[in-house]
Amino acid sequence: MNRVRIPAQRAIIDRRDIADRLAALVGEHGDKARPKIVALLKQALEDGRAELARRLEEKPSAGHECAGGHAFLIDQLVRIIHDHAITHLYATANRSQAERLAIMAVGGYGRAEMAPQSDVDIAFLVGGKRTPWCEQVVEAMLYMMWDLGLKVGHSTRTVDEALRMSKEDLTIRTAMLESRYVWGDQELFDEGSRRFDAEVVRGNERNFVTDKLAERNARHKRMGDSRYVVEPNVKDGKGGLRDLHTLYWIGKFIHRVRSASELVDVGLFTPAEYRSFRRAENFLLAVRCHLHVLTGRAEDRLTFDMQRRIAERMKFADRPGKSSVERFMQLYFLHARRVGSLTGVFLAHIDEQFAAKSARSGFFAGWKQKARTLKGYRIFGGKIAAPSDDWFRKDPVRLIEVFQLAEAEELEVHPETMRQATRDSGLIDNAVRKDARANALFLDLLTGRNDPEMVLRWMNETGVFGKFVPDFGKVNAQMQFDMYHHYTVDEHTIRAIGLLNKIEKGELTADHPRASRLIHKVNSRRVAYVAALLHDIAKGRNGDHSILGAEVAKELCPRFGLTESETDIVSWLVLNHLLMSHTAQKRDLTDPKTIEDFVAQVQSAERLRHLAILTAVDIRAVGPGTWNSWKGQLLGELYDVSQERLRLGHMRHGREQRVTAKQQQVAELLGDKAGLVDKLARTLGDAYWIAEPVDIIALNLVHYAEARAAKHDLSVHCEFYEARGATLVTVIAADHPGLFYRIAGGIHLAGGNIIDARIHTTRQGWALDNFLVQDPHGNPFAEKAQLDRLEKSIADALANRVDLAPRLAQRPLPHSRSKAFDVSPQVLFDNKASNRFTVIEVNARDRPALLNRLARALFESRLVVHSAHITNYGERAADTFYVTDLTGGKLDAGERMNRIEARLIEVASDEMQEKLENA
Repeated sequence: MNRVRIPAQRAIIDRRDIADRLAALVGEHGDKARPKIVALLKQALEDGRAELARRLEEKPSAGHECAGGHAFLIDQLVRIIHDHAITHLYATANRSQAERLAIMAVGGYGRAEMAPQSDVDIAFLVGGKRTPWCEQVVEAMLYMMWDLGLKVGHSTRTVDEALRMSKEDLTIRTAMLESRYVWGDQELFDEGSRRFDAEVVRGNERNFVTDKLAERNARHKRMGDSRYVVEPNVKDGKGGLRDLHTLYWIGKFIHRVRSASELVDVGLFTPAEYRSFRRAENFLLAVRCHLHVLTGRAEDRLTFDMQRRIAERMKFADRPGKSSVERFMQLYFLHARRVGSLTGVFLAHIDEQFAAKSARSGFFAGWKQKARTLKGYRIFGGKIAAPSDDWFRKDPVRLIEVFQLAEAEELEVHPETMRQATRDSGLIDNAVRKDARANALFLDLLTGRNDPEMVLRWMNETGVFGKFVPDFGKVNAQMQFDMYHHYTVDEHTIRAIGLLNKIEKGELTADHPRASRLIHKVNSRRVAYVAALLHDIAKGRNGDHSILGAEVAKELCPRFGLTESETDIVSWLVLNHLLMSHTAQKRDLTDPKTIEDFVAQVQSAERLRHLAILTAVDIRAVGPGTWNSWKGQLLGELYDVSQERLRLGHMRHGREQRVTAKQQQVAELLGDKAGLVDKLARTLGDAYWIAEPVDIIALNLVHYAEARAAKHDLSVHCEFYEARGATLVTVIAADHPGLFYRIAGGIHLAGGNIIDARIHTTRQGWALDNFLVQDPHGNPFAEKAQLDRLEKSIADALANRVDLAPRLAQRPLPHSRSKAFDVSPQVLFDNKASNRFTVIEVNARDRPALLNRLARALFESRLVVHSAHITNYGERAADTFYVTDLTGGKLDAGERMNRIEARLIEVASDEMQEKLENA
């Protein structure tokens, strides 16, 4: 867009020297010189690329210089090849008017922005018609470039053809728009440029803008419609290079600018905005160049493994609480966000210019809608605007007020006012932060009933949010280097607030029925919104973000105007915002001790209501697919039983009463088969009746009775279990040691992920085990072929018809990119979480064979697994087992526990995976 001066050009390539050596080769070898010429040029290309790679390593942030250097290298090679073709191969003394040839660079090459492995996009412009001479020269040049290993995109057209096709095709029109003269007939090129402006551009400005924006929106949708995607596409993603190009194309088409700097002259950018445009472009180009150098191909996706390596190459260092790769990606997202806000301002100006032109012509020429006034602001066309350039300087509290009014009145903030807010955000100092009116306005915005999410996002893009709440500014654009979190911390937080708003308005009742009821029962809705804002506020600091965040809440809540009791509950919610999800997903909810411990921490029904709401929005705001019916079911069960305990001060019923009540419910569900309850009541034991839900018990009793009547040694039943968004797999078999790990292996081999397991043994020695299973994408197995495959795989595993360990090791990781992360296995023992069992929690890299290996290690350590609970956080799995020793007792701390820990760490390690893969 702007030509960059390339230092020490001859160190990259010396065109005259190479041209002289090429001429010497032709003089010496004549027609047989071609292989030697190709070798000469190939060496020049390799040497040039090596020099540019060296410079990039030396100056790792010099994106413009690197991209411009690669364009310069190709320019010189194209000129040498052209001169060789017309001088040595197809020399003509007197060329006719038709035998004219101009070489144009188009695309990224035309902008002189080439990454090391970019395609070379060239357009050959010929005279009035295509002559044999032109075709021969073009063909000779193309073959030579292909021999050099260049990926060449090319076209050969007359001026008339190029103009006709530009009118018909947006891609060709864009290519012609940024064409650059490289070599050949300059007059022909100038004629084409002149006619392009007159015949294609003039009068078609509005259509071009419309087409380009539609193209941009389609690209964003394809790439992930957020600039905070954790593996962004540097070129085509939202906030990437292509968005900057779109601004330049539109500016060039409408205002005929020749470089990006001229966008300032025509009033589309201020000098400060142009500088941030150039900084973003320079950074993104540098990242793209590093990607091409590291991968050796035209790779534009910033994958997790590349993020780490590029952060290292660009000299980012670790800081307390924040790794080098997180600091690198934070800068990436800050630039991407700046590109987004520049795009908004730029396009709004274009809109206004078009509107002004329309107002000066046509039937309504001269008619203008009168703006109304609201608290001094001008309201027109659905937008709120500051009335003067010094509006915010006169009273910086207005920087908060303008956004609060926008949310309350359902207005957009005028782009010029957004620009002013960005410029004046530095006026927010401690006096403004402590101002009671400013804080009241902010709280009104945060708890707004229309669309606080969108307005807070605008506020964040101007920098006002981060200045007014500096703790929020610290998590701006901060990514978390893992595969679980899809968004940066600020984007996750704003999405959580938006979800809370939708839940309150009843828009998510189907997915969150409980939260949709509870939000209207809490004593203070302000608590819910402030807790959503602050729950991750201390991420990226050196310490536990929940503990640090609770301290931040104690400082900020009184400033926002919350009462002492509201402050206490917000602080408690921030401290414990992970408590409910961890308890529901990692603990056995049928164990009374789980509920006792949870309720002891929660202590009040109001806290429980708020915690249930915050947990739902926090999980869902992590990213698409993180909330599912299974998590909803677990959290609902935990809420209901805890709420009962808090209301009554104890469990409503003792163990015996609970079993009797459950049996009555099952009998009602079974109808004419109700007799099975009395028949099998003692066979299955109290622990079974308490642990399993009513609907599963009803299925189990029918299955068990039929299996025993048919005298089957093994009976496997699989069915889609809609209530929990999973497949229920029930196995009835003669109980024997190692049964659990074999069943787990069979399920894994069939492509299933176990999310919950309950293991029971009848008094007659039969195992009755229930598993909830999903596919690798978190969906249930529902088709008959899938269910049959599950049954067969389990039967094969139990009959020893397959060798499980090597087969499982060869299955691909559920997240193929997870090797980019360091995940060291950890084992935790807890004898206080249950009165009957020792709870073992294993955190390790997620892989299909993990549960099977851990279960086998527990079996070999002579432990009995009574239930298993499996949770995934991206590349990490957290598997929890409730176990006893062979005598039914808990494990004691000591040598045996140490041996079990070492064994579990060994089987969960990457080394074991590698060993089994190669077995």
